[in-house]
Amino acid sequence: MSELPGIFRDAGQLRQRFVDGLEQMLADHEGLGVFILVLANASYDEAIYERLASVLRARFDHAASGMREILRSGRRPADAPDDVDVFLRLMALGLDDLPLTAFRMAGGFQLQFNLLRALRPPRMANTRVEKVFSPFAPDGFHFNKPFLKKEVLWEGELREGHSRLLYNKFPFALLHGLLVIEPEANKPQYLTQDDHQLVWTLCEQAGRGNPGLGFGYNSYGAYASINHQHFQMFSHPGTGYPVEEGRWRHNGGTEHYPLACTRFTDRERAWHRIVDLHERNRAYNLLYRPGCLYLVPRRFQGDYAHSDWTGGFAWSEVSGSVTTFNGEDFRTLDEQAIRAEMARMA
Repeated sequence: MSELPGIFRDAGQLRQRFVDGLEQMLADHEGLGVFILVLANASYDEAIYERLASVLRARFDHAASGMREILRSGRRPADAPDDVDVFLRLMALGLDDLPLTAFRMAGGFQLQFNLLRALRPPRMANTRVEKVFSPFAPDGFHFNKPFLKKEVLWEGELREGHSRLLYNKFPFALLHGLLVIEPEANKPQYLTQDDHQLVWTLCEQAGRGNPGLGFGYNSYGAYASINHQHFQMFSHPGTGYPVEEGRWRHNGGTEHYPLACTRFTDRERAWHRIVDLHERNRAYNLLYRPGCLYLVPRRFQGDYAHSDWTGGFAWSEVSGSVTTFNGEDFRTLDEQAIRAEMARMA
């Protein structure tokens, strides 16, 4: 791979561009969708929220006033129905009562209380899936929709093709983006060897200057919300995800992880295992980190009943960082409950 763009290989440059992009998006674009995206990303990171709080407050008050006028008149809002629904819930809650994302440890696992993410549209999350492959649907939601152009954080060349990095509208990781490799190729969420190798190499090379960089991947049927191939990029300082801790057997420790996790340090061996899962029609979640890959086979979404306190376990939850949507669950969930949920999907 040729020299990586700085946004990947430099943690400081990534953060600066990420925050500047949110600020510029608010300045350049009206509409509820942009406001919700910026608010969700800001509320995930206290420092970003402090920088954007006054602008977000002004935009919220202006949009709420306009929405009340529309409702009184009986007109139909011009914004997308999903965005209108989320904003009406924000109005009912009140911006001052929207908490920033909170974190705590539950034994060896991380919990996050992410109220705004609970308001997102479910897309495929509630769909029962029985196959690891489904053809790309041009009439469904995908990343080539024209309205998503304003949500692009970066685009350029990776390998020899055009790639695009978009903001995650409802983030659950730090500096959370969606990497779409050759988006115009309209690839479904069915991993190819070339793209596996690209992301492995990208993560490995970028990790020299940005060791917190990583990518999550949900196969189709493992709570991938969109059937257009994408990887979820993040940049976490510090120790990373609980699945990376040295105490687990897959990392050379003595304790069994609650799920059957394999850690690969060879990208070709990892690919052979992914091919095996494809051939056996097995869903899986992946976590790419510099120089290694964590792979967890699991049951298809809809093939088991998940607990009421979760919307389903995807790559982040499988890696030990669990999102909760109400304060009571955040306060009371313990390690035993998390392990029991993992057992349901094993």
